[in-house]
Formats: sequence, C-alpha cells, structure tokens
Amino acid sequence: MDLTFSTGDLAHTRFAYSPLWECVAGLRALKDPAAHALHLRWLTANAPRLAALREDAAIGLLDALVPVPTRTLPSFLAPTPATPAPDLDDELAALRAVDPAEVRAEIDRLGAAGPAVRDLRADPRGGLARLAAEVRAFWDAALAAEWPRVRALLEADIVHRARALTDGGPDLLFNGLDPAIRWADTTLSIRLRYASAAYRLDGRGAVLVPSVFVWPRVFVKTGAAWPVTVRYAPRGVGLLWSADDTGAPGALAGVLGATRALLLARLSAPASTTELAERTGLSPGAISQQLTSLRAAGLVSAQRAGRQVLYARTAVASTLLDAAAP
Repeated sequence: MDLTFSTGDLAHTRFAYSPLWECVAGLRALKDPAAHALHLRWLTANAPRLAALREDAAIGLLDALVPVPTRTLPSFLAPTPATPAPDLDDELAALRAVDPAEVRAEIDRLGAAGPAVRDLRADPRGGLARLAAEVRAFWDAALAAEWPRVRALLEADIVHRARALTDGGPDLLFNGLDPAIRWADTTLSIRLRYASAAYRLDGRGAVLVPSVFVWPRVFVKTGAAWPVTVRYAPRGVGLLWSADDTGAPGALAGVLGATRALLLARLSAPASTTELAERTGLSPGAISQQLTSLRAAGLVSAQRAGRQVLYARTAVASTLLDAAAP
C-alpha cells in the first residue's frame, strides 16, 4: 500500500494510542495464540477468561466481528482516536456514536454474517450500544489490570518517535517504525499481507498508533469516514510481559544498593513512578528519591509523556546489568 503525503498531510500527522483497539487486537491474539507467541504469558493467563466470556455469551457480537485469520476488520470497530491519549470511556462513546450508515456499509463491504451481526445491521444504534458493553466486559476481564504497563510502553514509544521526527524529519520517523514501512520522497509504502492500493491523504494527514497486540503485523485503516490510521508494534514490546520477573543481580546490588539495582532491573520497559511502585512493591516516594540519584549518575533518563514522566534505563545501565548478570 502506498500513501502519498503533501506538506499539509505531514503537518496534520499525529500520534495516539487506543485502549479500544488493544481490546480488539487482544481478542484477535487470544483467538489465534500460535501467531502471537510473543504474548504467551498474557495469552495463557487470559485464555480461561475468554472461554468464560464466550460461555456466558458476554462477547458474542465482538467475537463475530473479529475473525481469525484476520484479513480486514470493520473500520467502525475501533474509531480513530480523536486525542493522543484517550481513555476507554472516551472511545466507547465514539463507538456508540458511529453513523448507522457507516455501520451498514462496512458490514455489507465485508460480507460479515451471523445472527449478532445481522441484528447490528438491522439496528446499528442498539447494536453499537451492545458492542460497547461487550468491549467493556472484555476489558475488565483481560486488560484493565495490565493497562498501566501497556500504556507506559505505548507512551514511551510515542516520546521516542516524536524525538525522531524532531531530529531527522519524516525520513527518520517513518523508516524507523517497522521493517514493513518505508518512506521515500513523499510516499509511505507499507507491505501488507492482504491489501495493496494507493491513496492520497488529501490534507487529512495520518494517525500513527503504536499497538502492543498488532505485532508482528502492521494494520492500516482507510476510508472516507476516518483519517488514515497506521498501527505498528512499539519498541520494547518483546519485554512487556517479562518485566516483573527481572531480578537485580546480586553483584550490582552490592555496588548500587539493593533498591537502586532492583529499579534498574525493573526498567526493562519505560515506566512512571506509579508503575514502578506496582512492579516493585516500593512506595512512590521512595522510588522518586532513588530515581533522582540514578539520574544524577547517568543510569536513568526521564521523558515527559502527557501528564506522566516516564523513566528508562540508559545504555550505561544496561551495560552494567549485562556485566553483572550471572
């Protein structure tokens, strides 16, 4: 797929993350675990919950709209985020407000079938309200507890990409997103499994959305009703589910102290002080004090992401951890 950008399109290109999309993509991963081994720990923990939701008929419509294997999805299923950092309530409100004509057109385009989908086509307003309730049920069962960890990774990726755009312009930004994405001149070429087409963005720009559960693919949403949306895997996603198991090497604890060594070990993915408190069991105040010392020593960096400050290990800290590992 080729997306042609004008100067205006570049000016209107922005980043966002989407808890609603993570629900959709997370369900897809649970339905096809063999294709998502990166998330094995999360999949293993949540497979019984998915089975329980299905047994209770709690996600029948959502389940029907997310087929496996996935060639394409209804564009209304995950409206493009209107803000950089929406919460789930914002996105469910947008889902309930989708134009009924758009819902019917997408169902007809995809040829989606089944009693729940037919009911949605017949009564889009009522069906979208049901769909929003099912997304909430899936969220509560499978994602709510993990969201602080997932959100920290997504926010850290957006900070990194924004810096790439500042440092090297569109070339550095786009060519660093994913091996399947390449930027040349004014065209963004995206290698997709099931689609190939050419689009002009017509001044609307694009929305770039890091997504934990999109790995190992890139998803692109196009259409007249939505800005073009490109969903890609964030940096560090391979370490997402292993972060809590990372212990501090004893040799490093002997030099830095047990608390500081533990914090460095648990910063395998960028995190806020609140997230670090959840990972370590320490108080946010104690963590803040230790992070100040680690920053002064050049072992931790800090970047603001919205209302949070995210901390990350520096290259020097990673070298120390590697050297001290048994």
